[in-house]
Amino acid sequence: MALSDQLTKLSARAKEAEDRAAAAQTKARADLEMDVKTARESAKARADQLSKIAEDQKGKLSLRASDTSELVLQDVRVPKDALLPKSGGLKSPLMCLTAARYGIAWGAVGAAMACYDEAVSYAKQRVMFGKPIGGYQLQQARLADMLTEITKAQLLCLQLGRLKDEGKSSPQQVSLAKRNNVNMATDIARETRRLLGANGILAEYQAMRHLANLESVYTYEGTHDVHTLILGQEITGISAFS
Repeated sequence: MALSDQLTKLSARAKEAEDRAAAAQTKARADLEMDVKTARESAKARADQLSKIAEDQKGKLSLRASDTSELVLQDVRVPKDALLPKSGGLKSPLMCLTAARYGIAWGAVGAAMACYDEAVSYAKQRVMFGKPIGGYQLQQARLADMLTEITKAQLLCLQLGRLKDEGKSSPQQVSLAKRNNVNMATDIARETRRLLGANGILAEYQAMRHLANLESVYTYEGTHDVHTLILGQEITGISAFS
């Protein structure tokens, strides 16, 4: 075979190899783009699904600054390798609840203080029958009761915090603080709204907002009644849950 013929065949083979490589590269690129597109579509569909599942409840009158969603777990099986290490069953999440309830006891004091400050400020500025309403006995009694209850709640949290730092606090003591302080703050928010009169329902004042939010706090992280029964069991040694 002539040298020119051999060169021609070699050139043709090289061209075929180049074409096959180019075709394979094109197919690989197309497959990759398809995989990326599929992954994006799957992720978007999953996100859309989750957004619908975790959709914020509409028409809320409380806790309006945060999303409140329903979470449904049905036929869910968790493999052993997905369990939290050193988890002790239901005891572990309940420990988290105890820590959250401790924080709520402090937070309720903060809400009560905010309402009290607003009540004092309004009582000094609102003039009725020739003098500030803070000069009348009824409003002074309101303010005195507010200050007394807030101070008691602060001391309760302070002592509980000291016990917690020493590792001596108990879940029952946290229940007592959450139960007492949320109830106290709810009462003070309500009394502040009443002291403000008709102005108390306006958005420019905070008492009504705190009152609405505290009504939810009264229920979550263990309802007021549940904490009552926790304390009852601790006092008597008899459970009222069963």
